[in-house]
Amino acid sequence: MVRVLVGSPVRQKPEILAYFLESLKTLKTSRTGNESQQISLDYLFVDDNVDPAAQSLLRSFHREGSQVYIRDAGVRIGRYDCNGPTHAWREDLIWKVAEFKDSMIRYALLSGYDYLFLIDSDLVLHPETLLHLLSLGKDIVCEIFWTKWQPGSPELPQVWLRDQYTLYHSARGENLSKEEIYARTMAFLEQLKVPGVYEVGGLGACTLISRRAMESGVCFKEIPNVSFWGEDRHFCIRAAALGFKLYVDTNFPAYHIYRDEDLIKLRGLIPPPSGSNM
Repeated sequence: MVRVLVGSPVRQKPEILAYFLESLKTLKTSRTGNESQQISLDYLFVDDNVDPAAQSLLRSFHREGSQVYIRDAGVRIGRYDCNGPTHAWREDLIWKVAEFKDSMIRYALLSGYDYLFLIDSDLVLHPETLLHLLSLGKDIVCEIFWTKWQPGSPELPQVWLRDQYTLYHSARGENLSKEEIYARTMAFLEQLKVPGVYEVGGLGACTLISRRAMESGVCFKEIPNVSFWGEDRHFCIRAAALGFKLYVDTNFPAYHIYRDEDLIKLRGLIPPPSGSNM
């Protein structure tokens, strides 16, 4: 029996949170006739919600056979603006979330879990996601999702190859033309559209982490001499320095509810979860 802890810091709109929680309930934990893929699944949420309806929705979450642990975030510091064309994260909020995630790593280790599955609360997962990621035998692997980071822009993945968000392969010091950068970027993006497992340089938001990696010291704490934005980049740099390869799976893409139009589109595909008051 493999013990998995699903972890998520949650400050979310109730309409989005309802879909997220419903997808967590439907994650498959066993496969008929395969005793090696039997999962004991528990949940740990940090409730950082400012909307009472979202707080109520989170605290009513349950799944038969699973333990659900909810920690209150305490004082709600930092303003997260997700109502514009793109989401605006302040530095204080980024490192607050980083500490939430690191507290989940510590809890998973102390409580004897084999894996921690960290998921952002604006994702909707395919039911096969967790079983499939576990079957890959990787220490750090994420499931892909695609997002229009700016209105009208093409959809891009939450994984990258190097630095802040470089989406093309190049040798150190290689001087590339704009045309070659574009061609290599498109080659990488097209590769990610083919179901498979690929090594990447950075990932986040839907990440399965093994106990071995957690025991080795992977975490989201800021690296003081690195200026890259976002706690996931600091996690990935530290993981690589510790000798861990990073992978993305593209067999069961998650759905990212990044802005209201994504929620409207999702409602056209999946009826609102029962009890969500939508």
